[in-house]
Amino acid sequence: MLPDAERFRRLVDGRLSGPLPALARAGLSLAEAPYGLAVGLRNWAYDRQILAIDRADVPVVSVGNLTLGGTGKTPLVAWLARHLLTKGWQPAIVSRGYGASHGQRSDEAAELGRLVPTVSHHADPRRIRAARAAIEAGATILILDDGFQHRRLDRDLDLIVIDATDPFGCNRLFPRGLLREPLRGLQRADAVILSRCDQVSAETRQQIYQRSCQLLKGRPLPWFETSHQPIQLRLADGTTAELETLAHQPVFGFAGIGNPEAFRRTLTELGGTVVGFTAYADHHPYNETDVADLARLARTAGAAYAVTTLKDLVKIPQQDLGGIPLAAIEIGMAFHSETKSLEELLAALG
Repeated sequence: MLPDAERFRRLVDGRLSGPLPALARAGLSLAEAPYGLAVGLRNWAYDRQILAIDRADVPVVSVGNLTLGGTGKTPLVAWLARHLLTKGWQPAIVSRGYGASHGQRSDEAAELGRLVPTVSHHADPRRIRAARAAIEAGATILILDDGFQHRRLDRDLDLIVIDATDPFGCNRLFPRGLLREPLRGLQRADAVILSRCDQVSAETRQQIYQRSCQLLKGRPLPWFETSHQPIQLRLADGTTAELETLAHQPVFGFAGIGNPEAFRRTLTELGGTVVGFTAYADHHPYNETDVADLARLARTAGAAYAVTTLKDLVKIPQQDLGGIPLAAIEIGMAFHSETKSLEELLAALG
């Protein structure tokens, strides 16, 4: 069964056909207008400084996107944190903490804790409180995760991530499409990072670039094409293994992320034979029943490995699924061209 997020995506992009989906899309279109009005008024008020804007005492780099679902922000946040560390900064990551509960860290915080363990992560629905806590703990620069629409906290650099496999959210605002705000919001960005470029053609990348230039009304903007590069396997028992371990092996995959199909493609690209795959909604909280179901499905499929994302692995306490080794693919961000201009933007912060 498709997770709710994937069913919704197929509904709004038209892949679900028939009278009932058509009726549902008509209803969503009615709700799109008031949502767009509310977002537009909010942005208008921030543009004119009618709504208060909080300022942190250290530079802030925001990483965000225009669409719902996973665009690949986490690998960029990890790249930024590592780069800033090498330049002598003491970065901290600030986020809302979506998906956190019962005193536990959010999915992204737990994942980033594995990727950049020396960088602290502070979560609070009021980001300024998280920012102040980070500064009190010694941070000299802040990375605001998923911050593009959170305009209450001022930022010195606004980086926006566009997913090349679904760049413009069906060109419709939520709930009729996947856009969080109108595409003209791109004009607030200081640089664009196009992710998952390896999963689309050069022609598609050029079309995305040309459309973005139109939205920017000719304003030049640094543009970086990137891919999500698998680095290694992280096994649930704490060890690591080469990616080649999966080659020609029967693999059962599962993921509770914004774009599970992209992860399925990664498994195939690594040479594994995907004998089964289960997609959950983004931020899915795994319970004992889920784990038992996954173990049963993996065994039935004859899998040699059960493989998921690092974001999912950190939420599963078991070291295997019914005797089948459990592992996650660690993903990094690979830039297709030199990052000098991005590094210069960061260096200009102080």
